[in-house]
Amino acid sequence: MKIVLLESLAVSDEVLQKYTRDLEQKGHTFCAYSRCEDEATLCERAKDADILLLANMPLKGSIIRQCTHLQFIDVAFTGVDHLDLQAAEEMHVAVSNASGYSNESVAELALGMAIDCLRNVEAVSARCRHQGTKEGLVGRELGGKTVGIIGFGKIGRRAAELFHAFGCPILAYDSNPIAQMPDYVQQTSLDELLRHADVVSLHCPLVESTRGLMNAERISMMKHRAILINTSRGPVVDSQALADALNSGHLAAAAADVFEMEPPIPREHPLLNAKNCLVTPHIAFASEESMLRRAEIVFDNLYAFLHGEQKNVILLR
Repeated sequence: MKIVLLESLAVSDEVLQKYTRDLEQKGHTFCAYSRCEDEATLCERAKDADILLLANMPLKGSIIRQCTHLQFIDVAFTGVDHLDLQAAEEMHVAVSNASGYSNESVAELALGMAIDCLRNVEAVSARCRHQGTKEGLVGRELGGKTVGIIGFGKIGRRAAELFHAFGCPILAYDSNPIAQMPDYVQQTSLDELLRHADVVSLHCPLVESTRGLMNAERISMMKHRAILINTSRGPVVDSQALADALNSGHLAAAAADVFEMEPPIPREHPLLNAKNCLVTPHIAFASEESMLRRAEIVFDNLYAFLHGEQKNVILLR
């Protein structure tokens, strides 16, 4: 089979070759490319592939429909909203993801962002670089703050564990029933969570029911001086509404790792110009450890498919 990697997996050549050597010895062809979002170039690279590997690069239906040999798309990412699943289904293409590879990395960043926001780390760092002091920027402790987790999947559950270790009461909301709820977590409605949480951390996937979930109305329900952390998906939050809440002083701070688009983010984006908003260019998933886990999961998915099985199923063929 012809296997095409459309973008880097962010591991060393040595690690990549460890996985591909066995494939080539078994007669498969493996081609690896650097990321390119030009549609004509992508079509040329992908059109003869039996299997495509990619991370979070958008893959349009117009490209998938031209891949007449394609059997399997192996996504090196948790979310698959950047992939046209309808086109994949039409073309009878199986899809798997790399579920679980970034649980620890994302949860740790959410915790770190909360501490950063509470202690005004970004602002006091800027002060220090310009011979300033902490005057007017004395922060707050995380311990004892009520943390609301929206989306209680694997990442949300791990984030809850980390916040609980800091002595935080935990509220959780999920649109689906939560199995095996930890005894330190109180399941509640979304409205109740927003009214009572000092820190709200988003860990939900991007689906129709979560698009715009944190709109102006819901943001206005949050406690005065609360903090909103988004390491899930950008469109879950109305960015302008969040910027307005920050600029008005209703929210004390926010942290956004994700936006409506992938970085680079336009200079005029409201969150890049809002008060007390920590922004990062979609780094939550990316750590040395998570990239190694991701490669392992992706190639495990690939080997399974070549042996007639499918793991981490998003779409069956």
